Amino acid sequence: MALLKMMDGKETKDLTQIREQLSTLNIEISHWPIEKNERTESLLAQDVLSAEEKEELLKALDSRFEEQKKNYGYQSRDLIVLHKDVPGLDELLAKFDKTHTHDDDEVRYIVDGAGFFGFTFPDGQQALLKVEAEEYIRVPANTEHWFILDTNKRIKAVRYFTSQEGWVANYTNTEIQLGR
Repeated sequence: MALLKMMDGKETKDLTQIREQLSTLNIEISHWPIEKNERTESLLAQDVLSAEEKEELLKALDSRFEEQKKNYGYQSRDLIVLHKDVPGLDELLAKFDKTHTHDDDEVRYIVDGAGFFGFTFPDGQQALLKVEAEEYIRVPANTEHWFILDTNKRIKAVRYFTSQEGWVANYTNTEIQLGR
């Protein structure tokens, strides 16, 4: 269940309130249930997935991809699988834990685990949004944000792209004032 923490200490798990708070940044968040069966549950429970298993899980979730292609023109998707035993995990995560933007939308459908997106509002206030399994988030292009994993350091997320080129981090150097 999503949780939004504001700098003033206010927190909410109410998805309608979260949407309202993030609407000034045009961020979308939704709850997307996963149609589970024995095989998808098995794949979601594994730390490591082969390329074939990733594609199998993606195909099980492709109805969402078809929606995204129609609504936003996304052309490709992949599955990122991170856990504490991934070699070089801290170095990989260090690319995203600083304030940055992208020239393309950052879109994630979290299917396992959890992480935090941080945002800076036009007035300088910051918020931290915890996203968990069955939550979809779309951060529009050029929206300042950062991302960190929760303390379990485990996440599986479908990423949707219009192109891979627009997904390079453009660092903004805004100081992060809000931790986990």
